[in-house]
Order: sequence, then structure tokens, then C-alpha cells
Amino acid sequence: MTEYSEIAARLAALPDAELASVLHAATAGRPAFWAVRAALEEMAGVAHATSTGDVSPATESAQAHDQAVDGGASGQVGTASAVPVVPVHPAGIPASPATGGYSSGGVPTFESVRDKVEQRFGTAQGMGELDRQTPAGRSADEQWEAREKAARERLDQIRKSVHGNDNP
Repeated sequence: MTEYSEIAARLAALPDAELASVLHAATAGRPAFWAVRAALEEMAGVAHATSTGDVSPATESAQAHDQAVDGGASGQVGTASAVPVVPVHPAGIPASPATGGYSSGGVPTFESVRDKVEQRFGTAQGMGELDRQTPAGRSADEQWEAREKAARERLDQIRKSVHGNDNP
């Protein structure tokens, strides 16, 4: 058997709940697999396929995996498996409610929306500050101030003329 077919055979031998837990743990922290993760959570119920974090099994160095396996005269791989053990967490341990800013149903979380709004607001503020530092921006600010001053003066004139007509 090849390494991949051995992994597939071991996964196929697992009961559905354990397989869902293994796949759920393997896709944790991988935004590209959000649809797989959401389908697993929907299929098994969120409480059945939960994990507390990313999968980080203790693995051997890359050299150990790249070495040729001595299969002996028959060409069979030994009984020891090169596949690291994947921890399967017991049911009932709450998982993070969202991965990549989306809930299991594909709806953006409040935190991700708030972060996007804050980022866009900060970007807009920064762009405004940079625009005011350019010659065109300074000119626009000077024009705005001149218009504000003219508007205040005209408003004062109107108030004086209205108050002047009120006194007999």
C-alpha cells in the first residue's frame, strides 16, 4: 500500500463520529476549507465534532518521511505506521464559534464585520490626513475656511439687519 492509501484505509475504518472529529480538527485554522468545516458541523452537530485548536501532532523530521522504507523480500511495509496519531477530542468541548470570520452557517460574525468597518474607517481617516498634506489639499482647506468666514460674516450682517428692523 502507498502512504496515502494507508491513511485512507485507516480513515475509512473509523466510525462516522470519529471521522467527522478528525476532519474537523484537520481543517481547523484553514480558511480555504471553511465549507468542508461547515458541512461537518452541520452533519454531525457542532457538539459532536469539536476541537479546541489546530491539530499539531508530534511528527518526525521531513528526512524520516522521505527515506525509502525497507519492505524486505516481499515488498510489504512493516506493521508500524508512519502516520502520526491524530488526537480525537471528546464530544462536549466547545469549539470556536467561527473560523475565518464566518459562522458555521456562512454568516459573517459581529467581530469580523466590526473589524472591517474599523479598518475602512481608519483607512478613510488616514487618506483624509494625507490629502490635506498635499498642495491641492491645503488649497481646498484654505478655500473652505474662506467660505466659512464669508458665510459667518454674511450671517452676522443678516442678523444685524433683522435686529435693526425690530427696534422702532
